[in-house]
Amino acid sequence: MNAITQTVQDYILREFLPGENPEELNCETPLITGGILDSISTLKLVVFLESQFGVTVEAHEAGVDHLDSVGKIAALIERKKQAA
Repeated sequence: MNAITQTVQDYILREFLPGENPEELNCETPLITGGILDSISTLKLVVFLESQFGVTVEAHEAGVDHLDSVGKIAALIERKKQAA
C-alpha cells in the first residue's frame, strides 16, 4: 500500500468509520455506492484531498467514477500529481 492510499484510508476510517475494523476498508470497498460517503462527506473528502495533496478536484471528478473507492481516489491523486 503506497503513502497516498494509506493516508486516504486513514482519513476515511477516522472521519467516516470510527471504531470500524480497518481490515474492512480495502482499496476496492465501495464508498459512495456502498453508502459510506454521502454528498456532505464526499465534499469533506474533497477538501481533505485538496489540502493534503495540493491538488484540485474538479466538479466532474467529485463523483462515483473517481471517488467510489480508496483505489480510485489514490489513482486520481497520482494522475493529478504527475500532471502538475
